[in-house]
Amino acid sequence: MKSAMRFFLLVLTVALCASDAALAQSYPAKPMRLVAPFPPGGPADILARIIGQHLSDRLGQQVIVDNRAGAGGNIGADMVAKAPPDGYTLLLGAVGSNAINASLYGSMPYDNIKDFEPVSLVAMVTILLVTHPSVPASSVSELIALARAKPGELTFGSPGNGTPQHLAGELFSTMANVKMTHVPYKGAVPALQDLLGGRLSMVFSSMQPALPHVAAGKIKALAVTSSKRSPVTPDVPTIAETGLAGYEVINWYGVLGPAGLPKDIVGKLNREIHGILTLPDVKKQLASQGAEVLTSTPQEFGAFISSETRKWAKVVKLSGARVD
Repeated sequence: MKSAMRFFLLVLTVALCASDAALAQSYPAKPMRLVAPFPPGGPADILARIIGQHLSDRLGQQVIVDNRAGAGGNIGADMVAKAPPDGYTLLLGAVGSNAINASLYGSMPYDNIKDFEPVSLVAMVTILLVTHPSVPASSVSELIALARAKPGELTFGSPGNGTPQHLAGELFSTMANVKMTHVPYKGAVPALQDLLGGRLSMVFSSMQPALPHVAAGKIKALAVTSSKRSPVTPDVPTIAETGLAGYEVINWYGVLGPAGLPKDIVGKLNREIHGILTLPDVKKQLASQGAEVLTSTPQEFGAFISSETRKWAKVVKLSGARVD
């Protein structure tokens, strides 16, 4: 009886594997949807359209970019988490929607780890620490010394409470043991406008909106938040190398599907995405947005999400940031 049961289970396993392989070979057989959980025109939207267009060309099926903005990325991410795990609804996830929000929001409609099948990291957008010319600091170490001499007087702007830029500032304050005043805005542009007007000391900003003002000499680029210098701004040092060892914040993006997405489809998507990210024109497009290619295996991406979730939970707790 036991031998018969083992034989049945073996046959069932082989049949399921054969079914998954056949599904992957015929996939995709209809148009696909790539959900960008942020508004049009931002980094997530632009990355989704670059990836989506090339996936359409390589897979022979249209990939429709669907912007489902709201609740810091939660609305779009939740839609994908609850979609059938058949490979036709994917998410261009981000550090906010798939790591930070788990501890930032009082109630989450999805589990950022259990409800998704990681496919691959896609890119990272480095955050730039920029200051108003009137701030008497030309390096991170000088900025830290100034903040310690004037506790609470230096202000830093961000696109909003709980955004990666906000938490980049909070992590800076915590690691440097300084007190700075956070000023949240509804988007990066209003924060930069107040920095240009001298109403802020500094802003933790995505590169694309800040670099033209840096080039014009209207604001100063002190450092980038990544662990290595960005090829977009090779002359700008990292925060870690200029006064705060171990500091690192990256605004990352990656493709995920609903939990239960067949492994063969995950593998196929991973290979196609990696192929796209090796294309010179794609690298050039990403660089124009202040982004860099950042790839991974599905397993590496899953481990990375878990690590990032733990990291940001500590920062959110220390900062006291909360969204209900």
